Amino acid sequence: MGTKVSYPEEVKLKAIKMRLAGVPVKEVMEELNIRNRTQLKTWMKWYRNGELHRLAQPVGKQYAFGKGPDYDSETARLRSENRYLKQQVEVLKKYAELERKWRQKL
Repeated sequence: MGTKVSYPEEVKLKAIKMRLAGVPVKEVMEELNIRNRTQLKTWMKWYRNGELHRLAQPVGKQYAFGKGPDYDSETARLRSENRYLKQQVEVLKKYAELERKWRQKL
């Protein structure tokens, strides 16, 4: 397994600005010495979702061991938890449907 590379926040922001300006991914990677195109896609996703605070976080499991996002209010925390639980329910529904289809084939 390769070593994890940590890019400064300035490099991440510059890469995002270059992509928004229409610079091709390969050119951005070469100019800023970014190893993996998936990394650039992740930064762009964070930018589109308004999660700029994530660009400043170090490499690794940022949200492990209570280091998760800070919520402005209890309502925001509950909304986030509600969204997570709804996603879990959807996954379980899909799994149950797949299991039902598998059993029909047998």
